[in-house]
Amino acid sequence: MFVNLKFEDEPKIIDTHCHLDNEVFFADVDELLSRAFNNGIEKIIIPGAAIKDLPRAKELSHKYKQVFFAVGVHPYELDGFNEEILREFAKDENCIAVGECGLDYFRLEGTQEEKEIEIAKQKAFFLCQLELAKELQKPVIIHSREADSDTFELLNAFASDLKGGVLHCFNASKLLLELAKKGFYFGIGGVLTFKNAKNLVEILPQIPREKLLLETDSPYLSPEPFRGKRNEPLLTQFVAKKMSEILQIPHKELLELCLANSKKLFFSMISEKIWIRLKLQLKNLASSLSE
Repeated sequence: MFVNLKFEDEPKIIDTHCHLDNEVFFADVDELLSRAFNNGIEKIIIPGAAIKDLPRAKELSHKYKQVFFAVGVHPYELDGFNEEILREFAKDENCIAVGECGLDYFRLEGTQEEKEIEIAKQKAFFLCQLELAKELQKPVIIHSREADSDTFELLNAFASDLKGGVLHCFNASKLLLELAKKGFYFGIGGVLTFKNAKNLVEILPQIPREKLLLETDSPYLSPEPFRGKRNEPLLTQFVAKKMSEILQIPHKELLELCLANSKKLFFSMISEKIWIRLKLQLKNLASSLSE
């Protein structure tokens, strides 16, 4: 499938949304990651989708130094929600975000009353995770599908208390684009390459460039020409190529831009911790030399 794909000389990429803990990767995760890291992928972030997957995500993040994870529960997995478990996994040094969490009204079924009950349930658990992100001061990974108005209302209310966040698999909503002013980033994946991505193609130039992130949503939403096949981090390269064409900026410049954006949102806290630790070590060293 990937014969002759060579990207090792390109600037690096952070895949900001890859479900590496999904069972479809169990058999060949070593090979997949070797292919990614040898071809321009610098880091991978595993979003939290279900409580049951967190042990696997944590395990992968400790086996591979370039892999990090988030704690969260997708709106389709709320029956397994457990805040205490999220808090416990969030203590891990490789946990860098909260989510993916949010609202998804695409599959609402039943009577109007039943739909309203489901919406209320999703909102309650979304708020719980936003509160957790606020408390822990970790960026939040947002899932929003056919729920633009409610998503905007909740994020707009929380924005000033959050340490930023990303609208994963950005759906080209002009309303949600307003959240760029509130510190939110926009994850762009394989959908950008689809023939029916007219709305996303049109709105992409309106997204502030300092708010663009690359993602795969692996194993889903493979970009063209691999649509319909299993997605993986290496294929962010094809999303980046399409993005640079639409924005009419050099490919290398686009990669450098998205890399800087990813690091600013997800890894600035790690840099701060390293700097604080270094200053403490220098202080202790100076103290010992003066004795």
